[in-house]
Amino acid sequence: MKDMQIQSKTAVITGASSGIGQATAYLFAQEKAKLMLVARDENRLKAIIENIRQAGGEADIFPADVTNREEIKNCLAETVKIFGGIDILVNAAGIIASGTIEDTTIEDWDYMMDINLRAIFNMIQLALPSLLKSKGNIVNVSSVTGLRAFPGVLAYCVSKAGLDQLTRCLALELAAKGVRVNAVNPGVTITELHRRGGMDEKKYAAFLEHSKTTHPLGRVGEAKEIAELILFLASPHASWITGATYAIDGGRNLTCAR
Repeated sequence: MKDMQIQSKTAVITGASSGIGQATAYLFAQEKAKLMLVARDENRLKAIIENIRQAGGEADIFPADVTNREEIKNCLAETVKIFGGIDILVNAAGIIASGTIEDTTIEDWDYMMDINLRAIFNMIQLALPSLLKSKGNIVNVSSVTGLRAFPGVLAYCVSKAGLDQLTRCLALELAAKGVRVNAVNPGVTITELHRRGGMDEKKYAAFLEHSKTTHPLGRVGEAKEIAELILFLASPHASWITGATYAIDGGRNLTCAR
């Protein structure tokens, strides 16, 4: 396996208790990065960190709500205190919910924007002093819905499109200061995202089966596949890449909505 050259680098990963965030934490740990794992579910974070430590990895946890600016301030201050700085920021926390212009409440709209966009703005702004010192980099977890429009998930699409534009704008602002900013845009990936968004097990199974027909490669994605792209973008191997929004979706973004 190619050396990804992130040994001893400090990475903050949000949404680390499940899905893409969790897969990224395990993959970074294998590469000997030092980790601060952030999520609301403390019990799940404790289980993950125990696995990492048993395998010889170096990690700590900070249970926090990413929408709470003070909690994030404290999280980042603790990261700098423990590890000395921040080299990599992975923003993997996010939510999804169904809704159209006719039935999306303003409260649901605000909640989606708060977690999927505003919280990432806050996290980056607060982590930036340390990232500037290390000339580090940021990887945002977006979605194919940031690249293409899909019916029935209006607020989610807009939040991810906003995140893609935030990624591009920050890349331009920070390039001269040596900080890279990129995003990954997964298609349907097996995580807990949709179930937490309201799908029961029966509907989720049917959704995954249907998704085989909407992704040209004929299957849905695995969280580890997304984590591998995040690892590459966060590594020195991607040192000339910034402002990219990478589709990793089995070709989903190439198709018409169906």
